[in-house]
Amino acid sequence: MNWLKPSWQAVLAILLCLIAVVFKDPNAGLNYWQSWGPMISLAVLTSLISMIRLAPAVEALVLLIGAHLVAWLLIRGIGNFEGEVLVPYLMALIAAWVLGINLATLAPYFLLLTSAWLLAWRGVAVLSSLQPIEKWARIALRLVIPAIFGAWILIIWEAVTRGAGIPFILLPPPSAIGARIAGSLPVLGADVRQTIFKAVIFGYVVGSGAGFITAILADRVPFLRRGLLPIGNMVSALPIIGVAPIMVMWFGFDWQSKAAVVIIMTFFPMLVNTVAGLAASGHMERDLMRTYASGYWPTLIKLRLPAAAPFIFNALKINSTLALIGAIVAEFFGTPVVGMGFRISTEVGRMNIDMVWAEIAVAALAGSVFYGVVALVERAVTFWHPSVRGG
Repeated sequence: MNWLKPSWQAVLAILLCLIAVVFKDPNAGLNYWQSWGPMISLAVLTSLISMIRLAPAVEALVLLIGAHLVAWLLIRGIGNFEGEVLVPYLMALIAAWVLGINLATLAPYFLLLTSAWLLAWRGVAVLSSLQPIEKWARIALRLVIPAIFGAWILIIWEAVTRGAGIPFILLPPPSAIGARIAGSLPVLGADVRQTIFKAVIFGYVVGSGAGFITAILADRVPFLRRGLLPIGNMVSALPIIGVAPIMVMWFGFDWQSKAAVVIIMTFFPMLVNTVAGLAASGHMERDLMRTYASGYWPTLIKLRLPAAAPFIFNALKINSTLALIGAIVAEFFGTPVVGMGFRISTEVGRMNIDMVWAEIAVAALAGSVFYGVVALVERAVTFWHPSVRGG
């Protein structure tokens, strides 16, 4: 029996498929029963193949292809049904008792979805166990695993919202959000230019730069360090909802007031982290620099700033998300007829929730790209640090 290598995910997936067969109601009138045979057969076959001792890469490929095909058939089979009978998990028993809904209609759909998810889980687990020798393969693996994880978040979201009949006004499926994004590219592009390329980037650069320079001055002048840090901790706790309207009153309705909010939000994280980083170098290293008759500025440039680099980049990564949040929230309190925050607030009032989610998706993507760029720069600059080298 050395050729067998069963996993609990595959066994449980087969068990759920068998239970789904028991609950199957061919008279329910749902579109997905038309592809019932291929779905159940594919899920069971994929589970059985994964139990054979195969090469890990082959096993992962079989599992992921089978899981995604089952999910695709399941979602495609819903058609325009959109959950007229299916209800959310938590409401299943209540609906069955109050409305007389047959649980045989509910169970197979979600059992098959869970089976596909288990197969994908096993496939990702096998991929995670791989240790390729080539550098490009390691990089590809680091990218593929999060991509599969994110794809299955969208798959489950799509399947649950459509199959459970959740109203679009409460939670639209990803397909509706994607269609809205594709149909609103000019509007979304104008909002991104107004919010990110004007308010966020300007405020991020000015706020982070001012915080860094002030940290150098505070390190040089002990009086400033003792006075600024407590104030920084207090200001960092200020609610943005209270600060944003004041900035709008001071700097007007255009992007300058939003940039002012971003400057306030990014200044003190950079100040606090840089001051802490400048104190990170050890006494032995400082004593060594003194033996070389090194003054303050050579010591700062050659020893203390490199030691503070991880702290500085931590502040930059924190600020990359704070800046976007601050600019979007500030646009709720007065802005021209463009901007991500403006669009979200107005479309909520019009009940265009798919447009709201489209703006949220674009903001999340922009924030992730912003954070990723800072992280890549950090790896290039602090390649010597143990946290980057893995030491």
